[in-house]
Amino acid sequence: MKIAIIGTGHIGKTLVRKLSAAGNDVAVANSRGPETVEADLLADGARAASAPAAVGGAEVVILSVPLSRIPQLAPLIRELPQETVVVDTSNYYPQRDGVIEGIEAGQAESLWVSEQLGRRVVKAWNMIGSHALSDKGLPAGDPERLAVAVAGDERGRRVGMALVEDTGFDGFDAGSLEESWRQQPGTPAYGTELTSAELPDALATADAARAPKRRDLSVAAIAERVGDGTTNPDSDYGTRLSRALFM
Repeated sequence: MKIAIIGTGHIGKTLVRKLSAAGNDVAVANSRGPETVEADLLADGARAASAPAAVGGAEVVILSVPLSRIPQLAPLIRELPQETVVVDTSNYYPQRDGVIEGIEAGQAESLWVSEQLGRRVVKAWNMIGSHALSDKGLPAGDPERLAVAVAGDERGRRVGMALVEDTGFDGFDAGSLEESWRQQPGTPAYGTELTSAELPDALATADAARAPKRRDLSVAAIAERVGDGTTNPDSDYGTRLSRALFM
């Protein structure tokens, strides 16, 4: 599949590596230009490109940027053919993104993203931490394989779930984009590393009113734990914290 990935943060980098290693035709772009894309990202056949060149002819465009940057991409994304599947991996953290009134009022984050871009999107890979995405993929059929929720329209979900499988996780059908709030920060599905058997209950028990409060508690706890940078927690600290606060 021909895929464009915009963004080279922790999630974006891992998706470049995994999706190109799985045999997909991957182009990667960032805000600083193709010459700044790290060479190791291209080891499995991915190529660096400008954002317009990356999305040209792409069947799937994956946006792996902070939510606050989504509006800047709108002119580029609006020009894509309607059959192009656009995947949103972002999450809303007001401490980073600034206060967004619609989301604060209860709008699902990816519905807000869809409004900014002027087209429907698929939400995927937002509820798994970068460490887990990088290191915890397992072969299909392994009983310990973790699941990643995918929300959107029917065709978009099919495409998104297939690509999730390419990254080493079970693609889980999480329903429409309107239901994607169930995999946002502060919900039982977010950052808790669940299998396909465990994920349905987590999505079903999500509480829209409590999720933002839990999200903010986790931000405060991480800030306190990290402190001055000399006491950084281990890579699974976020998972333990999410399970303690969200489930």
